[in-house]
Amino acid sequence: MRADLAGVERVAPARKVERWFPPPLDRCRVMGILNVTPDSFSDGGRYPDMYAAVAHGLAMHGAGADLVDVGGESTRPGAGRISAGEERRRVLPVITELSRAGVPVSVDTTRAEVAAAAIEAGAVMVNDVSGGCADPGMVDVVAGTGVRWVLMHWRGHSRDMYARAHYRDVVTEVSAELTTRAEAAVAAGVNPAQLILDPGLGFAKEAGHDWTLLAGLDRLVALGCPVLVGASRKSFLGRLLADRRGQVRPVQQRDAGTLAITVLAAQAGVWGVRVHDVGSSVDAVLTVAAARAQPRSPGPVLG
Repeated sequence: MRADLAGVERVAPARKVERWFPPPLDRCRVMGILNVTPDSFSDGGRYPDMYAAVAHGLAMHGAGADLVDVGGESTRPGAGRISAGEERRRVLPVITELSRAGVPVSVDTTRAEVAAAAIEAGAVMVNDVSGGCADPGMVDVVAGTGVRWVLMHWRGHSRDMYARAHYRDVVTEVSAELTTRAEAAVAAGVNPAQLILDPGLGFAKEAGHDWTLLAGLDRLVALGCPVLVGASRKSFLGRLLADRRGQVRPVQQRDAGTLAITVLAAQAGVWGVRVHDVGSSVDAVLTVAAARAQPRSPGPVLG
């Protein structure tokens, strides 16, 4: 069903960019996370100025990241919203400098005006955790510029998303809702080749829902769009890896669990993973790709 855009004030698209359809790869892509926020759950406050943020983005690119995803507004559970002006102030200088250095950059935003400004600054992808639901003007920016657009499964902003974590069959329902969002985007003028789908692990999901979605990645991949998986250091991993006293594993000690999900996702044929620890995930996806590229042995001939 097409999104109803009647009466919505449209945001003027940014400049038309050369479509960033990365060269064909025989492996899962790795997107490095760069949060220029004071309150993100894992790295909030670690990159307090443009120089620190750009240095980290360059380091992730040097470690093999195919994209660096720059976000200026925390989407951790319970997070409040900031103004569009503050979001632009945080992300645009970082995106500008990384783009000038030749780093492919994605902007993590739900706002059309921020996306448009980020594309002007050099961003080649919009990572929209709302799947286009938070700002109907986003579809115009994406359609008008030709950038890739990540549509994540979403049922509301961070402050109240867990109240909506109710499913009878989470894989079927997430697949259906993502399909609806993709169809609405295409009906509004977006090229289907621009779209990437994200099941939204941790967003309006309880831990059991996240694990079920990971077990059902093959069904999401079968929808026909590239799939991005973002599990890095999330709370469902912290609870799984709790110690014998039930103490949840601290955020910075969840990278081994994240790496295991990178391997699982790469084996399932997803387009990409979004991670904090880039180097280990790059190693993992290269290893999975090498194994998958080998011819299958017919096995011994019996008889």
